[in-house]
Amino acid sequence: MKKEQQMAHDILAKIGGKGNVNQVAHCMTRLRLSIKDDSLVNLNELKRVDGVMGVIEDDTLQIVVGPGTVNKVAAEMSNETGLAIGEMADIDENDMDFEEKAALKKAKLKEKNKTPFKLFLRRVGNIFIPLIPGLVASGIINGAANFAKNAGVDATETWMQILLLLGSTVFAYLAILVGWNTAKEFGGTPVLGAIAGGILFNPMLADIVIYGEPLVVGRGGLFGVIFAAWLMTFVEKNVRKVMHSSVDILFTPLITLLVVGFFSLYAVVPVAGLLSDGIMTVLTSVLDVGGVLAGGILAGFFLPLVMLGLHHGLTPIHLELMNTVGATALLPILAMAGAGQVGATIAVFMKTKNQRLRNIIKGALPVGFLGIGEPLLYGVTLPLGRPFITACMGAAFGGAFQAVMHTAALGIGVSGISLIPLIAESKYLWYFVGLVVSYIFGFIFTYLFGFKEEMAEGI
Repeated sequence: MKKEQQMAHDILAKIGGKGNVNQVAHCMTRLRLSIKDDSLVNLNELKRVDGVMGVIEDDTLQIVVGPGTVNKVAAEMSNETGLAIGEMADIDENDMDFEEKAALKKAKLKEKNKTPFKLFLRRVGNIFIPLIPGLVASGIINGAANFAKNAGVDATETWMQILLLLGSTVFAYLAILVGWNTAKEFGGTPVLGAIAGGILFNPMLADIVIYGEPLVVGRGGLFGVIFAAWLMTFVEKNVRKVMHSSVDILFTPLITLLVVGFFSLYAVVPVAGLLSDGIMTVLTSVLDVGGVLAGGILAGFFLPLVMLGLHHGLTPIHLELMNTVGATALLPILAMAGAGQVGATIAVFMKTKNQRLRNIIKGALPVGFLGIGEPLLYGVTLPLGRPFITACMGAAFGGAFQAVMHTAALGIGVSGISLIPLIAESKYLWYFVGLVVSYIFGFIFTYLFGFKEEMAEGI
């Protein structure tokens, strides 16, 4: 049996079997499983499955298995459960026994008790997570091409033009992709959401005059796209309630598009534009005025956001910064959170004699250098406790340095060493120095007072 097959089999055995799974999904490092009955999940045994680096209980059961591996394990689980990736199992409450109905009611109550802000960030994360592979690949290609341009390569060379084309395509049509995913996330027709995104970024907007001024293409950015696509879903659902089924396919999308289209141009674009401008102004002011302190606080407190899986909610802010000022100064600062973990983990590796912990670090550290920090977070620093805090302290020093040097990124989706080609204005060296600063301080804090051998017991 292949390693991934064995992992999938073992994970299912610890969560109550394949019949206890409603949905199989994944992001870059985590399996995201929707569970029918939480009481059937043995968390302690699940954490000890070979290859599992961490487990997070949330609206979904999130199992950290690492990049690359997660795709293969998810595919194996899909084969075993019969559920396609992302497909939700049909639930018929009439076929449930008393205990199953109680478990379902508990899950619904748990979902209802989520805070609105946390749920909002979850929704935003769900919109952007499927786009991350494309954003990463395109960002790397863009970074490499721009690196070559800065090195003196002729940008009119055919192969350079092709690279720039490949790297820019996802960003050129990002509004349509975001609109599609937004409608899908909120239960609407995806193509209507895609149209909402297309409307707000259509070049023809510049020819339309509303409130005495021509409309600005892309004003409101992705915030406007998300709201317009959600509005498409909201209007579509309510129109469908009163529309006769015989003409539903004709009039429901027609009415939805007309209503939301006009409303978007007269209301969503101006309001989302003000919101977008406000967020960008506040953020840039915080970084400009706060400097060292702002960079340190942002980097030092980013790991808790990652721990809760809410960090993807910042993606539209990064993209809006790139859209308005050409680069995101926020990403290099936040990337220091992963670097602080790398330094902390190296200190733990040097001090511990626990062979299982050392093996986890050996497997997780290489991808940690490349900017994928979740294996280190859930496999090492968070279970140990204190190293999580010292890693955040190390990150704060690196974040402060990045803020002082005003580094920024031309793309998103990667961090750590992998982000170097995407750094704007050729500040590659300064960004790398910031990484080293986080490595060093994360290591020093953890080595001196962040780890004792007894912490490794039970790992």
